Amino acid sequence: MAMRCSDTVTVAVAQVGSVFMDREACLSKACAWIKEAGKNGAQIIVFPEAFLSGYPRGLRFDSAIGSRGAKGKQDWVRYWRSSVAVPSDALEPLASAIQEANSYVVMGVTEQASESGTLYCTLLYYGPDGTLLGKHRKLKPTAIERLIWGEGDGSTLFTTSTPYGRLGGLICWENYMPLARMAMYSQGVNLYVAPTADQRSSWQATIQHIACEGRCFVLAANQFVRKEDYPTDLACYSELEQQPDIMCRGGSAIVNPFGEYLAGPLYDQEQLLYAELDLQQIDQGHLDFDVMGHYARPDVFLFRVNDPPQR
Repeated sequence: MAMRCSDTVTVAVAQVGSVFMDREACLSKACAWIKEAGKNGAQIIVFPEAFLSGYPRGLRFDSAIGSRGAKGKQDWVRYWRSSVAVPSDALEPLASAIQEANSYVVMGVTEQASESGTLYCTLLYYGPDGTLLGKHRKLKPTAIERLIWGEGDGSTLFTTSTPYGRLGGLICWENYMPLARMAMYSQGVNLYVAPTADQRSSWQATIQHIACEGRCFVLAANQFVRKEDYPTDLACYSELEQQPDIMCRGGSAIVNPFGEYLAGPLYDQEQLLYAELDLQQIDQGHLDFDVMGHYARPDVFLFRVNDPPQR
């Protein structure tokens, strides 16, 4: 087990809504929240799934099985143009804000693939100096998400070493994939991020289970989204007519390795959640359960990840 430089770390989870389909305004909002969290002592800051530049909840892009309408294609171009290439000059303001905050930052983005026109739901990991440390592309977009996002591969099942432990995680319903979780555990993750768009009460059971199963801290970030936050000039705006005024209530939380809440769950507002993590709890939890140690049973089970990039 890697040695840690400290027995505590202060973390922040940002429950914040996107400026939908507006990359520059969304980046400006992200930078403001990062700077605030940094001023309040946060050493790790986690943002929700697809924060840049929005999780298109409620939209179907004028599509049905067998057909795609002109209005949907118009909104698709707008959504595509509000996404980000990784790396790119567009992300420089984000890197500068992270450097000013001097914090590790995990940011959910919709990524323009450099190798194609496909978009991916991606997590970006930044170091305190603003350096991009790596990324993770969502392995399996859920249901109609498959219309807008491609599938990642095993090469981006990413974790990174920090002075506080190993940082990594999965996006939303990837966390229901037992073998994807095992890929995280096999890399020694103990600061587990779980950005999501799931506002259901049952999501809380998921993040508590991961904390207990992985004997890790879980930092779960969701957006708070109101229908009024959507631009009314969307070509497919009528698709939102049946949506409630609060389209995503949040549910962000910070959980310790025994499944206990340290902050949240938070609902119905934008806010930064903070917690000081007692990192000794990671080691304490291994007394009775260690998913990659005395509970692993490699004499019974075999585990392999296909991690070369797929082209």
